[in-house]
Amino acid sequence: MTQRTDLNVSASTPPVLDTSSSAQRARLLARLQAGPIDTITARSELNIFHPAARVQELRDVGHSIGTHRVTLTDDQGRKHSGIALYYLGTEPTGRAAA
Repeated sequence: MTQRTDLNVSASTPPVLDTSSSAQRARLLARLQAGPIDTITARSELNIFHPAARVQELRDVGHSIGTHRVTLTDDQGRKHSGIALYYLGTEPTGRAAA
C-alpha cells in the first residue's frame, strides 16, 4: 500500500463516503469556510475519524486554522471537556453544531 502525499484540496466537496485523506481535507476545509466545527461533529457529519490530523495537514499547507477547547455533550448525553473547536482565522465567528 502506498501512502498518499498530495495535499491538494478540491474546490468541490467530495461525497462523505470517500475516506481518502484528500477528500477528508476537502470536506473539512469547506465546512470550516462555513463556520467553526468541533471534533465530534467532524467525525459524525463529515466522516473524518481523526480530525486533528486533517487540521494539521491543512495547516502544513498554509491554512490558518485555530483551535479553541470547549465542553460538549454527545448524542448519548455524555459530557466531554477539552473538545477541539476548529475555526479559520484567529477567533471563532460562530457556534459549532453539536
